[in-house]
Amino acid sequence: MDKPPIEDELGHAELAGAVALRDRLATEIRRVYIGPDAITELLLATVLAGGHALLEGVPGLAKTTLVKAFARALGCEFKRIQFTPDLLPADITGTFVFNARTQAFELRHGPVFAQVVLGDEINRAPAKTQSALLEAMQERQATIDGSTHPLPTPFVVLATQNPVEQEGVYLLPEAQVDRFLIKLQLEYPSAVEEQRMLQTYNRPVPSVAKVTAPEELLDHVALGHRVHIEERLMDYIVRLVTATRKHPRVALGASPRGSLALLHLAKSWALIHGRGFVLPDDLRMLAPYVLRHRILLTPDASIEGLTSAQVLDDVLARTRYGEAN
Repeated sequence: MDKPPIEDELGHAELAGAVALRDRLATEIRRVYIGPDAITELLLATVLAGGHALLEGVPGLAKTTLVKAFARALGCEFKRIQFTPDLLPADITGTFVFNARTQAFELRHGPVFAQVVLGDEINRAPAKTQSALLEAMQERQATIDGSTHPLPTPFVVLATQNPVEQEGVYLLPEAQVDRFLIKLQLEYPSAVEEQRMLQTYNRPVPSVAKVTAPEELLDHVALGHRVHIEERLMDYIVRLVTATRKHPRVALGASPRGSLALLHLAKSWALIHGRGFVLPDDLRMLAPYVLRHRILLTPDASIEGLTSAQVLDDVLARTRYGEAN
């Protein structure tokens, strides 16, 4: 596919800067996290697209280590919330506390007032607490005692959950799952990767260095808005998402928010790979991360053991770029 004409074309220096940021970030993350570089790239693209990420995997896959290193390398303020069944909304957002010296109530910010928030084992919190986080994720604000307070920018929630535990676990509401731009399913490392991990942690691990700053991240967010996407590719996005709704094994397909998520993620993905335009391959590669968690299967399909990943594979095979509806 030839490069399309672009009115507000990104310059070579701007594209090179985005690629350099991606490479510096990957280098630092490798110091402490042994895994595919694609995971770091997907997290960076998610931040530049203004979204949030859900990381799912069994215990011991270094999900928390990855998120902490990611936030440190970005130079962002980082807070961690350990979700438990007794966690209250005020434990996340904060509350007003009476100051005896000033004889006035003062706002004590909760951990949600940070630029990168790690929600560890997010599916352990009850629905009332989930609703407080839902507002922060969608509106970029927190309501405390009836008054709203804006959250820092950039603001991203990187949440983890364990897919195998049943005791003390609350399923995330569909509305909240839909707020995550991507869902990453982390797998066990290969034998080579696990050996590298042992070698890395055989001695004290060097700390992760800061490779950028929030201001530079916001500049790259603005660059992502300028990445070009053809109308034919927008049509392809719509046809992909519509196909998830019409699939016979799907009870609830991806929402229009899924269409927007795929659009914005593809633009930021193109940016960090040195392109000022989106390709069809970008959409096909990113679709599983954006759409899988937005598909709810029919009861019969679930009983038969069918997965949303298999349904999406079928959708991608049947829906071709450039074909008519």
